[in-house]
Amino acid sequence: MLRIGLVGAGHLGNIHLKCINMLEDAVLAGVYDADQTIAENAAKNHNTKSYPTLEDLIEDCDIVDIVTPTLSHYEVARKAIMRGKHIFIEKPITETANQAKELIKLAEESGVKAQVGHVERYNPAFLQARPYIQKPMFIESHRLAEFNPRGTDVPVVLDLMIHDIDIALSIVKSPIKKISASGVAVISDTPDITNARLEFANGCVANLTASRISLKNMRKTRIFQRDAYITVDFLDKQAEVIRMETIEPTTTVDDLAIVLENANGEKKRIFFETPKTLQNNAIHDELKSLVDAVNNNTPSDVTLEDGKNALMVAEEILSIINPS
Repeated sequence: MLRIGLVGAGHLGNIHLKCINMLEDAVLAGVYDADQTIAENAAKNHNTKSYPTLEDLIEDCDIVDIVTPTLSHYEVARKAIMRGKHIFIEKPITETANQAKELIKLAEESGVKAQVGHVERYNPAFLQARPYIQKPMFIESHRLAEFNPRGTDVPVVLDLMIHDIDIALSIVKSPIKKISASGVAVISDTPDITNARLEFANGCVANLTASRISLKNMRKTRIFQRDAYITVDFLDKQAEVIRMETIEPTTTVDDLAIVLENANGEKKRIFFETPKTLQNNAIHDELKSLVDAVNNNTPSDVTLEDGKNALMVAEEILSIINPS
C-alpha cells in the first residue's frame, strides 16, 4: 500500500488530506507544514501524524503531495525526487519554467512518477465533452472570479488563466506560433484581469480571459471546429454539443429536423446534445491517477512536461504584459 505524505496544510492542503483518505490503494502517512501549529491542527482533523521536518515526512512516504505556495514548489519537489519519491505538485508547477525543466531532468534520472495538479482535466463537464473535440479551430475561454485576497500574491495568469492554457494545449495538437496579451493591475500589484490570444501553427486561435475582480463567477470555454460547437461550463459542470451532419441529396429528412442550407445549396442537419455529466471529486481523481500510474508503471495523466508547457506560455504572456 502506497504511503502519501502531504506538504502544505492550508485551505487546499486540507482538501487534499480528505481526498487522500478516500483513496483505496494508498494511505495517508502524515502532514508537514512550515507552521507546526497548522500542521498539528490538520493532523488532528484528519486523524494522521504531524511531522516536525520536511525531511522526516519525505523519508516516511512513497508519494509526496506538494500543496505549498508556488515559491516553494521547486525546492520541496527537488528534495523529494532526490530521495526517489514520486510527487504530486499543484499548479503552477514551479515559479519558473527553468525550474520545471530541472525537475523533469531529475525525475527522469531518478525514475519517479510525477503529476501536476491541473485539476480541470478531471472536471466532469470536460471529460464528457472531450470525445467530441476533434480539431478545434477557435477557443474562447472566460475564467472570472470575485475578488478574494487569497491568491493575489501571484498574477491572475498564474492563479486562474493557467487552467485554460493547459486545457487549450491539451486539445490543440499544434505548436504556438504567436502570443498577444494585455492586462491591468486594478487592486493588487500584479495584473488582476488579463486577456491573451494564442495563435497555433495549424491555424487554431485561443482567446483566453481571466479576471479576479468580477461581480460574478464564470468558468466557461467555447470550442469551435468543423461542423461542431462545444460548450464546457467548468463551474456548473455541464457540457453542450451542437453538431452538424451533411444531408445527402438522396437522404430523407424528418419534418421536425433542424436543417440549414448554405449559399451553395448544401444542407446540414443540426443536432443538439447535452452529454450526461457524472459527478466526481476531481482532486480525488487526479490523486488516484498518480497512484494508478505508480502501481501500474504507466505515464501520469498530466506530466511535468505538461506543467512546464503551460507555465512557459504563462511566462510569455506575463512578459508581454510587463516587458522588462
